[in-house]
Amino acid sequence: MSAESARFVSERHGHYATRSLDQLDSELHHLVADHELTMDHQSIMLYAGTNITNPRARSLLSSSLTSRPNLGHPGDTYNRGMERASAIDVLCTSLLSTVFNARFVEHRVASGSIANLYAYMATTKPGDTILAFSDAAAGHVTHHKAGAAGLYGLTTIDAAFDADQMDVDIPGLRRQAEQHRPALIIVAGSMCLHPYSVAEVREVADSVGAYVLYDAAHMGGLIAGGAFQQPLAEGAHLMTGSTYKSFGGPASGLVLTNEVTLAERLDAIAYPGLTANFDLARTAAMCVATMDQIEYGPAYAAACIANAKALAESLDALGVDVFSCRRGFTSSQHVALRAHSYGGGNCAAKLLEPGNILLSSIGLPGEPVPREANGMRIGTQEVTRWGMQPNDMKAVASFIAQVLVNRHKAETIKAEVQQFRSQFQQLQFVRQ
Repeated sequence: MSAESARFVSERHGHYATRSLDQLDSELHHLVADHELTMDHQSIMLYAGTNITNPRARSLLSSSLTSRPNLGHPGDTYNRGMERASAIDVLCTSLLSTVFNARFVEHRVASGSIANLYAYMATTKPGDTILAFSDAAAGHVTHHKAGAAGLYGLTTIDAAFDADQMDVDIPGLRRQAEQHRPALIIVAGSMCLHPYSVAEVREVADSVGAYVLYDAAHMGGLIAGGAFQQPLAEGAHLMTGSTYKSFGGPASGLVLTNEVTLAERLDAIAYPGLTANFDLARTAAMCVATMDQIEYGPAYAAACIANAKALAESLDALGVDVFSCRRGFTSSQHVALRAHSYGGGNCAAKLLEPGNILLSSIGLPGEPVPREANGMRIGTQEVTRWGMQPNDMKAVASFIAQVLVNRHKAETIKAEVQQFRSQFQQLQFVRQ
């Protein structure tokens, strides 16, 4: 824990210790209300790891389903009276199978990180070697020693990466595979500017008997909308993902595959293994979110990409240091900024926060270390769902440039940001 975090926790504990239950109850509800007001209605939310969920889905999260365990397989559960709940379970699987063109869906997963652990357990054993993207290529912590891969006992080697293309270096990957004989090769991670060479990675994997996992944590909405790439069809044995972020559902995870043997392993990992009981209210909410994707997915995904491209171009025109490769700024909902001239990604994000402009740091290839903080990552999925269009990205870029380029204090533009944001209060691309 950092000193800043330790100080915050200590202050909060001290404060709460002096309050009665009624005072704590009141404070809790005020915190939730203030959080929703700021994040949902007064801020320009450009954080790539979040989204706003259909209110109809959110309402289902508060149903009594959330306190009803559902242990076992649909139609033959351990506990009685669960026929309706089992029907919801099957509906969720059916909808997700449709939108992702996947034969098998495991949705009883708490998060994208746990989904990756499921994938490791289905394809590897402790002591195996895997290849995954490095921090500089936006690899996720769950692929490495500090995350699920390391905790499960896997050894991770940074996969060869072509920064000029923001893609896998296939010749380099082939040499690594021949040398290390990995059990698993992971493609994608925490930022995906352009599609990856999944079919070529599969060829390399087949040559050494490895599996291919595509981590679609951030790309679920675009994959569902058919606007980015189709990893399973292109050769990935499994695809994991988060159900919020670009997908726009409640927070949980997914594992998808077209492989019968892998599906059987995943099912045994989930039940009677690690999941057993799961949140049925979240499952119902996922049904609504997936129906949103079935009805509006292609238009929503295209709008996210159009906004990202317009934002990158506007930022570049205003002197913000936008990261680019030979394929351009972006082909997705993500935009990356070089941040070392702004004091690093974490510092730059903190400079923007007082102006209600919210984003985060990311590692970028070829930039000064520390790499985990040398860049900034933007996602357009939430502002798109709130109705912003490419023409609106000029104003968003201007706010960012005023702070990062012109060195204005973010507090001086906060009122202007809130006024701009007040124009976008009606959700788009969701079923009413």
